[in-house]
Amino acid sequence: MAEPQIIGWQRADGRKGIRNIVLVAYLVECAHHVARRIVEAAGHDDVHLIGFPGCFPNAYADKMMRALVAHPNVGAVVLVSLGCESFDRAGLLEAAQASGRAAELLVIQQEGGTRRTIAAGVEAVMRVRACAHQAPRTNITISEIVIGTVCGGSDGTSGITANPAVGVAFDRLVGEGATCIFEETGELIGCEPLMAARAATPALGREIEASVTKAEHYYTVMGFGSFAPGNAEGGLTTIEEKSLGAYAKSGQSRISGLIKPGDVPPAGGLYLLDVVPDGEPRFGFPNISDNAEIVEMIACGAQLILFTTGRGSVVGSAIVPVIKICANPETYQRMHDDMDINAGAILSGDATLAKVGDAIFERIKAVAAGAQTASEALGHQEFILTYKSFEPIGPACLPVRGRA
Repeated sequence: MAEPQIIGWQRADGRKGIRNIVLVAYLVECAHHVARRIVEAAGHDDVHLIGFPGCFPNAYADKMMRALVAHPNVGAVVLVSLGCESFDRAGLLEAAQASGRAAELLVIQQEGGTRRTIAAGVEAVMRVRACAHQAPRTNITISEIVIGTVCGGSDGTSGITANPAVGVAFDRLVGEGATCIFEETGELIGCEPLMAARAATPALGREIEASVTKAEHYYTVMGFGSFAPGNAEGGLTTIEEKSLGAYAKSGQSRISGLIKPGDVPPAGGLYLLDVVPDGEPRFGFPNISDNAEIVEMIACGAQLILFTTGRGSVVGSAIVPVIKICANPETYQRMHDDMDINAGAILSGDATLAKVGDAIFERIKAVAAGAQTASEALGHQEFILTYKSFEPIGPACLPVRGRA
């Protein structure tokens, strides 16, 4: 079989996209309905809806939205504002246009209400979409791809099939120069010495340990941990067991850096994404759903997401394709339409860990070359963004230097 050729879209900042999405982004919940109707009326699968629901400003949300409108998989943008929210709509429009993308802004209060804004929005989508289709095409190598991984609906099989299989794929990807991102510090409590030992420098190792200590403090103050009733029902016994399973997704490669949401890794390698807010806890659960974590990896430049699940998950994402890797063979049999890879074959004796890791690697190449994932084929485009607060990362967090 011929090797799939990856041909994507060249962006003005030098990055390359494996999709060419038109974003319709609402800037307050009051504009959500209008923005959704614009997407529906446009009638194209490559027009995706994202947005920030808050009426009050938040530096994290502003950073995230600026990263998302300039994401390599995004070709054009239409912003939808009510008109009286606090979001810096002019600044976001300027950021999108400065990135080389066609971008337009609609203000509902100025357009004259729901119907008029929907009509104007559909026209705007068609204009910017035509511009997106003029983006130059370019060859993409594995070393130019950024891949994130997240687990959701974990059960007792996740840590022994799907997660370590992703680790195998990550090691191969890092070996070929790709950028790989794993998370979440709140699910890695107890694994910090293992990660510190793999850090590129001792200083980075200390930063990794500090990030997990912060997560542990956060959960202690809030009175809960990253362990849901569904995890227990699926056979997981403790947070320690879940943590070791989550850790397995990272593989065995050297950890090149520690980043926070919206930070783009400067070079290929393996990166830990710290998703727990800085400062004293005040925002509730660090991420209220798996899709919140996916959005944060997208904001870090991930063009593709590997999602492992044992109990079963149906979510995908706006902006990037999501490859679903099912850990449990029984779950795969029930929900195979939503899955891309059957890592449960390891348990049934039909595949080895190495074989499933290789299958994930090959699937990444196929999806990057244009093949649809199960979630894309089913129309999943989930998105969520809420309030958080982060301090900038320190110089020890990125000891690597290289490709921007």
